[in-house]
Amino acid sequence: MAINSILSVKDLTISFNTFEGEVNAVRGVTFDLKEGETLALVGESGSGKSVSTKAITQLLPQRHTTISKGEIWYHDHDLLKKSSKEMKKIRGKDIAMIFQDPMTSLNPTLTVGRQIAEPLIEHRGMTKQAAKVEAIALMRKVGIVAAEQRFHQYPHQFSGGMRQRVMIAIALACHPKILIADEPTTALDVTIQAQIIDLLKELQAEFATSTIFITHDLGVVANIADRVAVMYAGKIVEIGTVDEIFYNPKHPYTWGLLASMPTMKMDNDDLYTIPGSPPNLLNVPTGDPFSSRNMYALEIDFQEEPPMFKVSETHYAATWLLHPDAPSIEVPEEIKRRNEQFVSILAAKGADSDE
Repeated sequence: MAINSILSVKDLTISFNTFEGEVNAVRGVTFDLKEGETLALVGESGSGKSVSTKAITQLLPQRHTTISKGEIWYHDHDLLKKSSKEMKKIRGKDIAMIFQDPMTSLNPTLTVGRQIAEPLIEHRGMTKQAAKVEAIALMRKVGIVAAEQRFHQYPHQFSGGMRQRVMIAIALACHPKILIADEPTTALDVTIQAQIIDLLKELQAEFATSTIFITHDLGVVANIADRVAVMYAGKIVEIGTVDEIFYNPKHPYTWGLLASMPTMKMDNDDLYTIPGSPPNLLNVPTGDPFSSRNMYALEIDFQEEPPMFKVSETHYAATWLLHPDAPSIEVPEEIKRRNEQFVSILAAKGADSDE
């Protein structure tokens, strides 16, 4: 495990057995999560973001899932070798998750107070009364007004934003070392989304939690992440600090994601989209899976998948354009224009961290 890393994922390879055949969902994913940092996983739907993180907590359906290679190290333990009973002690206590849709994650037949108190009783050994007191305190901490009364209410009596706050309270109840947030703001409107992001940032600082944040929203990434891993077709194709990814992107797919971000100044006709669609992972194409969508593709892109090339000590990208013999290609002007919208977000985040 790398120095100061709390979690190390190494060469993780996962497939699903389906009626149509074997889906190669995750293909050799490797990354470290450092203590106290937020690592964002970004990419289109089906790129392997959620599958990679669900493997960490053993939440993938065992009957149809094959993990053919890989290691997931938490402290000195490979989580892939843990039994279901051992993982039950880790899940929720050391590693917690916040899911995209709280309505399907919360139990509709139990009060929210009971659901927040449950991990306190299970993992921290509290009595029911002590757990109730702590649960109400957690509800207040995540911004739920009249917590004593709302403790006895059911999920359907809460708005979407308030249900997500309940999910955050449950996830943080045992002060986990690692928090995995799987698109926790996608189903919320923009105003509530901003409130949840600010809340997560505050609580992460308070509890010194290391966070893996899954999202497709690059505006959220600029606001919350320290490092970014860009995923495509089951692989990480670029990884670096948030500044490196936004200001010095190297992979054509990252260029496309950045260019696709809408801005306040653009007309409706100006919205850029990446041509084509992701490959079918039942039959991964030869070479670079992004080659058919890449206007800068080289001949070798259709023959051989590129390795990770080192850009800096913290920045790597899997594109043949970084090979010493590749032609020099400038970052498209479209992306340079898009970067303007992130300047204020990144600057504000930097100012906040300096205070």
